[in-house]
Amino acid sequence: MTASARSRSGLPSGGLQNRLVRWHLAVLCAMTALLVGVQSWQLYGEARERLGERALTTSRLVARLPEVVQGAASGQPNPALNARVNSLRGAAEADFIVVGDRMGIRLAHPVPARLGLPMEGGDNIEPFAGREIVSVARGSLGVSVRGKVPVWENGEVVGVVSTGYLMPQVWFLVGEALSGLAPWFVLALGLGTLGAVWAARRLRAEILNLEPEEIAALARQQRAVLAALLEGVIAVDASGNVTLVSERAAELLGEQVTPSSLLEVWPELAQLTRGAAAARQQNLELTLHGEPLLANIEPLEGGGFVCGFRDRAQALALAEELTHARGFVDVLRAQTHEYQNRLHVISGLLQLDRPEEALRVLNAEIQADAQFRQLLRDVQVPRLVALLAGKRERAQELGIDFAVAEGSGLSPVWERHADTLVTAVGNLTENAFEALAGQPGRVTVLIGEDPDGLQIEVEDSGPGVSIALQDQIFVRGASSKGEGRGHGLAGVLARVGALGGQVRHHRRGLNTVFEVSLPAPLPALSTPPAQPRQVRP
Repeated sequence: MTASARSRSGLPSGGLQNRLVRWHLAVLCAMTALLVGVQSWQLYGEARERLGERALTTSRLVARLPEVVQGAASGQPNPALNARVNSLRGAAEADFIVVGDRMGIRLAHPVPARLGLPMEGGDNIEPFAGREIVSVARGSLGVSVRGKVPVWENGEVVGVVSTGYLMPQVWFLVGEALSGLAPWFVLALGLGTLGAVWAARRLRAEILNLEPEEIAALARQQRAVLAALLEGVIAVDASGNVTLVSERAAELLGEQVTPSSLLEVWPELAQLTRGAAAARQQNLELTLHGEPLLANIEPLEGGGFVCGFRDRAQALALAEELTHARGFVDVLRAQTHEYQNRLHVISGLLQLDRPEEALRVLNAEIQADAQFRQLLRDVQVPRLVALLAGKRERAQELGIDFAVAEGSGLSPVWERHADTLVTAVGNLTENAFEALAGQPGRVTVLIGEDPDGLQIEVEDSGPGVSIALQDQIFVRGASSKGEGRGHGLAGVLARVGALGGQVRHHRRGLNTVFEVSLPAPLPALSTPPAQPRQVRP
């Protein structure tokens, strides 16, 4: 899908790769900013601690000078003392060194105009108590890191020395440290960008070059397709866990949390697909919670498989409907051919001015139809009669002698099982036609009933069932006619067996006979006659 096509379909114009790179860069920049902040705070603390130690060391040296001790004890500003202290400030590279008396009055200060004024910052309490401190406070020159040491004389605190470094000097040290780290930050940003581009390209290749919105659309379409299917669908991964269940499958399997073990959900299917990779299989007859199913297995790349399954009874019903439809199509086609041939013969005889012979042909056809209808007069199941009439036309087209045995008959009570009778007779006669393999032969159908039930025989003069298929002829898919065949007799056996009947086959002389027997149907439930209402006078 092109960028223009994506924009027209409502998808973002930026591809997955561009978006991943942008997101990665945003996160990387945010993390870099956070790291810079943390590092700056750490460096600030280190710089303040280092400058505080320098300030404290300088204050200790200044506080021991005799002129400083004498000046602090006298409490009087002294220009010589101020000059001496300021010269020491330059040597210590400090921003200021202030000397105060026991009252906190400045005796030395970098700004001469501020001599004699009280010291600012509010951090002289501890030095006057005899303790050395490092503090950060705002004085007359600004916020600074200060090292304060008391001035002692004869065991008594007579003043205080404060050496300080203004905060811009602290941040200057932090900036120098960060500038040394800047190339590493840039390198990390560049490597992160390259990594994001590589990861985005690798991810696109793994997801078939689809955008996230396209994947989401496909997922929604997949759920809609699964919901629309009338058959159940499950997906199983290489570890044997069910990872996807359609709504229809959930009805048959029961509510299951995915992923769940296939061995617990459907043991028969798990045993069938255990071991080697699952192979493609069609129309497997399985059971689930006692329900017969037809399943299809489609293997997946990388292991696992998808299994679609449906109710076998519904599949058989559809197959029978299709068989009936095909039978009717064959009957109509055969009748069309036969009637066309007869009309052509009659038309030719009339054109040859031989009306008497044309009349004989027509009478012969009428008589043959009448005789066939006479044979079926006692078969009182209309759909079965229609099927046999169509099979007669089909036999004539194939050059086969088709007959209904004399004495065949069936009472109307069997109309309720007409579908089963049509399925059985239709499949058996069609198999008999195919057994003759286009060679002249004879197929005879016998239909009868007695108090015990119904019997149908379909006899053909073909070669019979091969020895290799003798024991498997009623197994679904077993056939000598190639792949995709072998469902007719299995369907007949299923329908007849559902009514408590049997299907058998044997040889009678040189002919093959298939027998169908059904028990007598139960009498239909009758509605008791309504009682006459009594009308009160």
